[in-house]
Amino acid sequence: MGRPVGGGEAEPVTGSAGRALPVLFTAHGNPLNALPGTPFGRFLGEWGRTLPRPTAVLCVSAHWETPGLAVTAGELPPTLHDFWGFPEELYRLRYPAPGTPALAARVGQLLGGAGFPCGLDASRGFDHGAWAPLRHLFPEADVPVVQLSLPEDLPLASLLDVGAALAPLRAEGVLLLGSGNLVHNLALADFPHREAPVPEWAGAFDAWVRDRLLARDSAALAAPWEAGPSGRLAHPTLEHYAPLLVCCGAADGAAEAVFPYEAFEHGTVGMRCVAMGLT
Repeated sequence: MGRPVGGGEAEPVTGSAGRALPVLFTAHGNPLNALPGTPFGRFLGEWGRTLPRPTAVLCVSAHWETPGLAVTAGELPPTLHDFWGFPEELYRLRYPAPGTPALAARVGQLLGGAGFPCGLDASRGFDHGAWAPLRHLFPEADVPVVQLSLPEDLPLASLLDVGAALAPLRAEGVLLLGSGNLVHNLALADFPHREAPVPEWAGAFDAWVRDRLLARDSAALAAPWEAGPSGRLAHPTLEHYAPLLVCCGAADGAAEAVFPYEAFEHGTVGMRCVAMGLT
């Protein structure tokens, strides 16, 4: 995983002058969304053109879990094709965004200072939870990217503290991006049909998350399985939900949540996207 970092000599990564950047949560859904022409891909391209340009992106994806925290620290992280059984054209895609070891060290410094030791991983690449949406948001791959893992051993509530530790990056020009799905039950998905009917429980949980975000109720969001039966149906496992907690922790407590995209794919894969701190 790399060496632990905490309280080192890393300097803040400075960004352009102005207010803090927003915090974003994006769905990614089916890996085919990485290809051009899907409705969600078109939305991401349009969304990316409206965003302030960051000096770098720090991405937390559902698809990298580690025993503790780790952050990519290579200068040219490879594109990982961490999926199987898809068309060959998907495996030919590359997202050659550079890494930034300076930002990786800064992430480690902030997390270590908050009591969350973080390893530097110079060999890890970008999984599809990161590069699939980023290739639409920043198609030129000219914004440096660092990816932070999800720690397997931390409860969801602690991810709020992880996000809070990273919040200073927003004023340093870094865009914090979570990538997952706010409803994610592949066992019940209707994969042949992208526009399959949405089960009642899936819509109910999506609405519950929306309402908790609007109420800025992070404590409730950290306990999704207590939302009723819809919670466990929506997330048999929590890795696609967990990046939202990092985002909530990094957003100012007064930051209003807005939802630039609200949809489902295959019936049980929620594609809602969230922005906090845009205004």
